[in-house]
Amino acid sequence: MKKSEIYFSIALDDQHVPEAISWRATDAGEAIHFAKAINIALWDRNEAGTMKIDLWTKDMPVNEMKYFCIDTIGSMAESLQRATNDTVMAEKMKKLCQELMKHVDEEENK
Repeated sequence: MKKSEIYFSIALDDQHVPEAISWRATDAGEAIHFAKAINIALWDRNEAGTMKIDLWTKDMPVNEMKYFCIDTIGSMAESLQRATNDTVMAEKMKKLCQELMKHVDEEENK
């Protein structure tokens, strides 16, 4: 059985606020990648519920955080479509993304 691993490293300031987020994956070579935010969701098999880790660096602008959330919902819609073939739910999530993008765009144009 093949084993793959993903490593995250979080540099914190004195108040435990993330200053830097880096990651690497065994399947992606030895390169270290940097991120401004991570959103990890795990389905806990024992608790039958979602466990989440949401972190973002203090230099992450608010508008980028909003785009990150919209992109995450869009990615979840694509995953849901592939995994369950539930087109109705996936399309509703995509429509929500379109509405949220319109909202963010209108906010930025004010």
